[in-house]
Amino acid sequence: MLAAAALASLLALGTAACTASTDTPSPSEEPSMSDSTRDLFSAATAGDADAVRSALDAGADIEARGTGGMTALVAATKANQVDAARVLIEAGADVNAKDDIQDSAYLYAGARGHDEILQLTLENGADLASTNRFGGTALIPASERGLLSTIRILLEAGVDPNHINKLHWTALHEAIVLGDGSDTYVEVVRALLDGGADLTIRDGDGVLPRDLAAARGYDAIVALLERR
Repeated sequence: MLAAAALASLLALGTAACTASTDTPSPSEEPSMSDSTRDLFSAATAGDADAVRSALDAGADIEARGTGGMTALVAATKANQVDAARVLIEAGADVNAKDDIQDSAYLYAGARGHDEILQLTLENGADLASTNRFGGTALIPASERGLLSTIRILLEAGVDPNHINKLHWTALHEAIVLGDGSDTYVEVVRALLDGGADLTIRDGDGVLPRDLAAARGYDAIVALLERR
């Protein structure tokens, strides 16, 4: 079945991506990188906002690419270094610049629940239609992970709740298929529905969200969907 194959693909890719993205980012070893730019990456990853300012004042390239194609802002975001990210964004760093695995500061902050950085990206030009390597908006992985506060931020910002990714899932599908049916995920489904999620969109196998929930024994989610 398409959905089963999609799930296997997502889990395999997600595991690999998770391994890559949870390692502490490190500065590039590019020989052409200036000392000030190397200092910028080190400061961004360590969360040293003053050192970020000093590196920028010394002429560091704010959009230089380091390990894995990360900019200093992406490196700071992956390390959840809010103060360093703020300095970079205020200095004009591109919140939509993507690394080699298609993570931007905006997308990664949304996917991981780094809400302070997420808000900064939204206030500074985040592309709400931007998609990750799975073809999903930031709302989809946030829903998968049950990040309720992040979901509300993204919906309020205007992210499309009915975007369909490469696996033929919307945020609602992922909250059900990859969630655990707990109270947290009931509230995620409620937030998505309140935000305009369409419960008539079928997955790649033609299955409705209500039936996906029923097949997993998620009675509270089934009841919520049936009331809409």
